[in-house]
Amino acid sequence: MNQQPKQIFELIELFKEVQLRAILEDGKTFVDCIPIFPLIDIQKKYELSKILPGFDLSNFVHKHFLMPPKIGSDYTSNTQLSVAENIRNLWPMLTREATNEKSSLINLPNRYIVPGGRFREIYYWDSYFTMLGLKEDGRVDLIEDMVNNFAYLINHVGHIPNGNRQYYISRSQPPFFALMVQLLADIKKDDNTYLNYQKELEKEYAFWMEGSENLNKGETVKRIAKMPDGTILNRYYDSKQLPREESYAEDIHISNNSKQSPEIIYSNLRAGAESGWDFSTRWFADNYSIKTIETTNIIPVDLNCLMYMLEQIISKTATLSGNASKASEFIERAAKRKNAILNYCWNTQLHYFCDYHFVKKETLNKKTAAGLYPLFVSITNQHQANAVAHAVSENLLKPGGLVTTNIYSGQQWDAPNGWAPLQWIAFVGLNNYGIKELANEIGERWTKLNEKVFFETGKLMEKYNVEDLNKLAGGGEYAGQDGFGWTNGVYQAFKKAQQKNKETN
Repeated sequence: MNQQPKQIFELIELFKEVQLRAILEDGKTFVDCIPIFPLIDIQKKYELSKILPGFDLSNFVHKHFLMPPKIGSDYTSNTQLSVAENIRNLWPMLTREATNEKSSLINLPNRYIVPGGRFREIYYWDSYFTMLGLKEDGRVDLIEDMVNNFAYLINHVGHIPNGNRQYYISRSQPPFFALMVQLLADIKKDDNTYLNYQKELEKEYAFWMEGSENLNKGETVKRIAKMPDGTILNRYYDSKQLPREESYAEDIHISNNSKQSPEIIYSNLRAGAESGWDFSTRWFADNYSIKTIETTNIIPVDLNCLMYMLEQIISKTATLSGNASKASEFIERAAKRKNAILNYCWNTQLHYFCDYHFVKKETLNKKTAAGLYPLFVSITNQHQANAVAHAVSENLLKPGGLVTTNIYSGQQWDAPNGWAPLQWIAFVGLNNYGIKELANEIGERWTKLNEKVFFETGKLMEKYNVEDLNKLAGGGEYAGQDGFGWTNGVYQAFKKAQQKNKETN
């Protein structure tokens, strides 16, 4: 090799062989390994060893790399205790201390919660929902540590990556940092909290808005699209046009079976991973096959609602710091974005909020749980909120809570699966408009399903089958994981809300 490799995925030939031959548990395992020797020495040893008779690739890998742990694999739940008590016992097991690990891990200065299973690092949008549970369990110390870690990433990487791994740096995830700061400020009852993160809030905004200054109508650049009326909206994006390092074999397979060029396929797969919905027919041109993925053509309703909140919170922070002109600027930006979301994402035929197709210049007809985000951030009117609630009741409400979409594709962010963050978004959004009966019904169905699966398996899961309560969730690129950060957080938040309801009634 011409340059010394710094990461396992830079051991080009060895990396490809290990990933394509699938000799480890899944594609993420190898890139999370810890090298026992300097990577340049491993590379040289591989080049000499691979030509020898009887060379065993699996044996070579296990001799030169420490396998990463599967978080929680040695943990046993106590089904004699309540789910809430078990979650309180899980927090320490899911906590990672500040580390100095020589691997693909981006070392962070403070403690953090990992989701569990194969997810051994902090994840961006997962962490907001995890924090909801930490709040209810009185772990403000951990929330503050995690917010400080995200601030560290913004300052040292330039943005918050998908997770704190080197191979995640080219993409982010749904931008919940501003809502984390808001949550921490609310818990501490101290508006100075906003000022502590003012610089990082503005840096995150700059990352998502990069390139917007010199764009013409109908053009896109990075995470930006300039709409026909001149409004700036955001999309998911990743500048790399290569297979994802942690899903290398899967991406190669998809590309080999697609009519799209490899570069386009890889860009869209990576953008889909940035969305957090990896993967869903929400991003597929033919509404069925991942081979037609076109994430970067789509203006997502949920992303732009989160960007609206970021603009609102930057405005509030500017007011607190005495910068009236900046406060006014960002209130105006938020108002323009709100109007654009209502204009481009409200489907007048379906009476529902949908994504917008930038290339086709049309609002899509896919009813997904993302359509509840405008209610979550309170930008719609009561009539539209009522219509969304009706559509949710008719199309997405299932025995175990909300299904993500009503399409069966084999992807994990489609039917019959439901996910904790989307249940909470719906609950808060519906409550914002006084639609309490449906909000409470979603929460009740979801927590009962969590409890049913827990007492049958001893596990809290990453995702759930909300349609057939006797089956576990499936689909996607990897086996179902347990642990599980955001499920734990949302469960605790729901139980607190349900307790308040009982006290009120």
